[in-house]
Amino acid sequence: MAEGLAVGSVDTVMRGPHRTAPRVLFMAACLHTCNDAMFAVMYPLLPLIAADLGLSYAEVGIVKALYSGASAVLQLPAGVLGERFAEYWLLALGNGWGAVGLLGMAAATSFPILLVLSVLAGLGGNFQHPLASTMVARAFEGGRRGTAIGTLNFAGDLGKMAAPALVGLFALPYGWRTALVALGLFGIAFSVTMWLLKAWVNPPTAPPPHAEPVTPTTVQTASSSTVVVPRERHIGGVPPAYWLLSLVGLMDASTRAAALTFLPFALDRQGIDPVGVGFVFGVVFVGGALGKLFCGPLGDRFGPFAIIVLTESTTALALMGLVWGPSAVLLPLAVVFGFGLNGTSSVLYAAVASLVPDGKRGRGYGLYYTVIDVAAAIMTALYGYYADWSGLDWTFALMALLTFAVIPLAIPLRSRLSVA
Repeated sequence: MAEGLAVGSVDTVMRGPHRTAPRVLFMAACLHTCNDAMFAVMYPLLPLIAADLGLSYAEVGIVKALYSGASAVLQLPAGVLGERFAEYWLLALGNGWGAVGLLGMAAATSFPILLVLSVLAGLGGNFQHPLASTMVARAFEGGRRGTAIGTLNFAGDLGKMAAPALVGLFALPYGWRTALVALGLFGIAFSVTMWLLKAWVNPPTAPPPHAEPVTPTTVQTASSSTVVVPRERHIGGVPPAYWLLSLVGLMDASTRAAALTFLPFALDRQGIDPVGVGFVFGVVFVGGALGKLFCGPLGDRFGPFAIIVLTESTTALALMGLVWGPSAVLLPLAVVFGFGLNGTSSVLYAAVASLVPDGKRGRGYGLYYTVIDVAAAIMTALYGYYADWSGLDWTFALMALLTFAVIPLAIPLRSRLSVA
C-alpha cells in the first residue's frame, strides 16, 4: 500500500497543467462571459417586463425562479454525460440552446406564456457550469487550479457588466424584446464559433468515469513502523464535507439571486430611472468581477474560510447600505456589494474540485450547481411572496441576516477547504 501511495502522490504532485490549458481556459472563459450575459440581462429588464405585462413582485419572482430553476435541471445530467462524451460539444450545444431560448422569451405576450418560455430558455442555459469547471480543473490539474477557476468565474461577470450596457443600447429606445433578440443572436453566433475552433482548443480528455485515486489504509513510515490512516466514510460517493460545502453554496447563491432580483425595485423606489438602475448594476458587476478574480488567489494565500468571512460580512453590510444608506455612497457601496456578493463563489467552486476525484468531478460539479441553483430559484420566489406580504425593507433585512448566517455554517469546513 505504501508503494501505491508513493505512485499516486508523485502523479498528483508532478502532473502540471495540460499543454493547451491556456486555450481551454480562454474558450471556457469566453463561453462563461456569453452565458452570464444572457442571464444577467434579465435583472435590469425585469422592471420593464413587469411594466409591460403588468406583473406583481411575486410574479416577477416566479419568472426569475423558473428561468434560473430550469437552468439547474440539466446540470447534473450534463455533468454525467460530460464524463462519457465530449464536454466541449455539450458546452456549445447548451449555450446555443439558451440563446435560442432568449429569442423565444422576446415573443412572450402574457405572464403564462413568459413562464413557459422562461423554462424552455433556462433548460440549456447552464450546461457550462459543471462542464466548463470540470474541463478547466482537469486542464490545470496539479498547478494553479484555484487561480484558473477564479479566472473562469471572473469571466462570467464580464458578461454581467456588458448586459446593462446592452439594455441601455437596445431596451430604452427599442424595447426589452429587442434587447433579448440581440443577445440571443450573439449567443448563437458564439456557439457556432466554438464548434469551428474545437481543434485549436484541444481540451484534455476525461479519464474513465470509475477511475479513482488509490486511498491507502496503511502507510509505511521511514522508521519501518506502520501507521493506520482511517478511510473517510463517503456519502453518495463523496465525503461529508462536500454536502456541507453544498449547503454553504446554496445559502450564498440564494442571497445573490434574490438580492439582484429585487434590488432594481429598491433603486426604483429611491427615484432612480432605468438608465440609472442599469448603471448601478454595471458597477455592481464590476465589483463582482473583481471579487471573483481576486478571491481565488486570496483564498490560496489566506485560506478559503477567511475569504468566506470577509465576503459574506461585506455582502450583508453593503446590502443594507444600498437599501437604506444615502444616495451619495450608492456607487462605492455597489462596488463593495458586488465584490462580496460574487467573491465567495470562486473559493467554493475551486473547493469542489479538491473534494471530488477527477473521474467523478463532472457529476460532483453538476450536483453542486444543481443544488445551489434550485435553492436560489426557490428562495427568489419565496422572497417575492415575502416582499408582497411584508414589503421590501423587511425582505432585504432577512437577506442580510441569512447572509451573516453563512459564516458560522462554514466553520466545520475550515480544515477541509482547499483550492490547491
